[in-house]
Amino acid sequence: MRGVSARSSDQEANLPEALDFTPDAPIRSRAFRIGCVGSGFIMADVHLAAYHSAGFPVAAIASRSRDKAAAVAERWGIPVVHDTPEQLIADERVQILDIAYPPDQQPALIHLALRQPHIRAILAQKPLALDLATAEALEAECRAAGKILSVNQNMRFDQSMRVLKEILDRGSLGTPVLATIEMRAIPHWQPFLRDYGRLTLLNMSIHHLDVLRFLFGEVEEIYTGVHADPRTDFAHKDGICASTLTFRSGVMAVSLEDVWSGPRAPGYTGDIYIKWRVEGTEGVAQGTIGWPDYPDGSPSTLRYSSTIATGGDWVQPRWSTTWFPDAFAGVMEQVQYALESGTAPLLSGTDNLRTMALVEAAYRSVEEHRAVKLAEFGY
Repeated sequence: MRGVSARSSDQEANLPEALDFTPDAPIRSRAFRIGCVGSGFIMADVHLAAYHSAGFPVAAIASRSRDKAAAVAERWGIPVVHDTPEQLIADERVQILDIAYPPDQQPALIHLALRQPHIRAILAQKPLALDLATAEALEAECRAAGKILSVNQNMRFDQSMRVLKEILDRGSLGTPVLATIEMRAIPHWQPFLRDYGRLTLLNMSIHHLDVLRFLFGEVEEIYTGVHADPRTDFAHKDGICASTLTFRSGVMAVSLEDVWSGPRAPGYTGDIYIKWRVEGTEGVAQGTIGWPDYPDGSPSTLRYSSTIATGGDWVQPRWSTTWFPDAFAGVMEQVQYALESGTAPLLSGTDNLRTMALVEAAYRSVEEHRAVKLAEFGY
């Protein structure tokens, strides 16, 4: 169900404006046919589940394994299965190319798509590339080709993040002062990551760094410390990561990615969660992200107290949709609407370069043991 549901207390019932939010993005366009590259978990269980629910037209699918792509096509009623991603990209029915491939292989698919006149937009996975320089080159090529490039920074469409953004935009918390994101969860690292030399900052922290930009604007500088994850059995530096960010607006933020989160052993009761909190001069908002218990699918949560909007009482807007998979409808919708309206998507490739620059600055901070200004990268 989309939209905010029942109030949680008598006080909340008397504060209708303080609970009136849009946790899920409205669907404004379904006009353009999608070609999906990839048939792994993120495409089969997340993208396509969201697209089916939202009514987006999926015209074709391909992956490294035709048999696997065919099984996903049968599951979701996709009419065409191609033998290879290259054949799908050449299919003139495809107007939006939706890529769910490893980031080292993604640039080649984008290059090929740019040469196809029928492909009008590309939805790329995050990270757009393994480093900032490659991402900048891809974004420039897409602009030169007149194609829309969007990057799947889907945490911006998590319901609690969308509602928090509305609260901030209304000024209900006054001037933001401090924000924290605390992740204590154990990822299932994909096998291809072991060869990159970059792990958590590029593939997990990037969610938090991007959503902090979405909430608070551009970053002045970042300081990042890392510790190897004892459980990860391949060489890496950035396992557990802690970053302190200073925004140009003066907001300070701390982002912690604890991918260790204690032992994983028979009989050991873990404590897995993602929590966030924002403190302002006129109020506080805090909540949780529902992703760690996927596939059970708990909704993310938010509660806030404001001297301006709630009379100092704590109130809790509620919804039943979840980040995985429901928020991914918003990601595709902003591409569809960008094509229909001729406007830039929220998750534009140009905007994503600032997130990639932030990741690059975090790696430089780790290597040089200092705070790094984004101006060092021209952002």
